[in-house]
Order: sequence, then C-alpha cells, then structure tokens
Amino acid sequence: MTPHNTPVRLSHGTLECRDLAASRPFYEEFLGLDVVRHGRRSMLLRKGGYWAIVCVEAGDKTRPQGLWNHWGLDLASREDVDRAHQRAHALKDVYGIDKITQPGMRHGTYQFHFRDRDGNWWEFQHVDEGRYDRFFAAGDIADPKAPTE
Repeated sequence: MTPHNTPVRLSHGTLECRDLAASRPFYEEFLGLDVVRHGRRSMLLRKGGYWAIVCVEAGDKTRPQGLWNHWGLDLASREDVDRAHQRAHALKDVYGIDKITQPGMRHGTYQFHFRDRDGNWWEFQHVDEGRYDRFFAAGDIADPKAPTE
C-alpha cells in the first residue's frame, strides 16, 4: 500500500483538563511526567521521547474520556505496578483520582487503570521490553474476523 501522506513522525495527542494549575501536580508528581507550560491555555506532557500530549484547558467544557481511550505508561516491573496501585488509593484525594481498577493481566500486560480529576483515564502497566516493536516487526497476524478478547 502506498500512503497518501508521508508524515515524519507521530508527534502528539491532546487531552482536556478543567484547570491547568490544578491538574499539573497530578501529571508531574503522581504520573512522573515532564511538564512544560507552552501556552496560556495549554501545556505539554511527555516521558522518554519526542512524542507529547498537549493538555488543553477547557474549563467547564471538559469532556470525560471512556476507559478504552486511556493513556498508557510503562513501569519497570509488576511490583512497580502494584506499588503504583497502592499509591493511587493512598493519594486519590490529593490528586483527584476518582476511579481505580484492580491490577491484573489483560491483553498480555500486567496493569490497572485509573481516572483523573478531569475524566481522563490512565493505565500503569508492565510489559516486556520492545513489545510494541515486536508487534510491528511481525506485521498483521490477527484475523479481523476472529472473536475479540
């Protein structure tokens, strides 16, 4: 297949928050992301690479995400996932975390999800190093007509 466009890289995605100042400690302190305020109503979030999330302050117009539209963060071990789960419960009132799933194996990863004060879902997971690179190297292997997980 020949693509109609030839982007250099996938550069960013966006999420909404009600108040940048109120949400920033969650991103920096709880998630451990690098954060920079680059606009009056926006800031950039990233970790470990060029790709970034643009957080846009939408005030009362902020719309919640569904669970499957989450942002995933890789942790070094299953124990780190368990520690993060414990911290999510211990610090939920500090950072406005209002929903937390139980850790477990899903889709070949050990993980759990949690929702922030703005209705955005996040996932802490532990996966084998290079997992996504191996998926792309293998190419399409799933049968689109097979039942879903």
